[in-house]
Amino acid sequence: MSNSAMRYAVLKLNDTLEFVEMPGTHMYQLTALNRRLHKEIEKLTAHNVPALPSVIAECDNLELVSTSYTVTGGLDYINKLETTFAAIKESAYPLISLLTEIRALQAQLEQWYEEYEEENV
Repeated sequence: MSNSAMRYAVLKLNDTLEFVEMPGTHMYQLTALNRRLHKEIEKLTAHNVPALPSVIAECDNLELVSTSYTVTGGLDYINKLETTFAAIKESAYPLISLLTEIRALQAQLEQWYEEYEEENV
């Protein structure tokens, strides 16, 4: 996949870094979603609320020089996020609203990757 259409998010949870590759056109949505999740997650009362990394940086190019890190694809990251939040045992707002936002970005990314693959066959 051509990296020219991609941007990278650097996420941090405690001392752990995670790198996520997103279509440049959707990176702002990931950052906004991450901020909203952080704002709302403390309102959840369930016992299985996940620890959520924060987006600490975005960049156009990323070259990892350490083999101890990998880059996660945007759709893979959003799919994991959706699975994690869907497993929370709570049915009240804000969880329903947060899942709706996660799934909206998930659907947009699925469409983006389908169109990208069609254009580059």
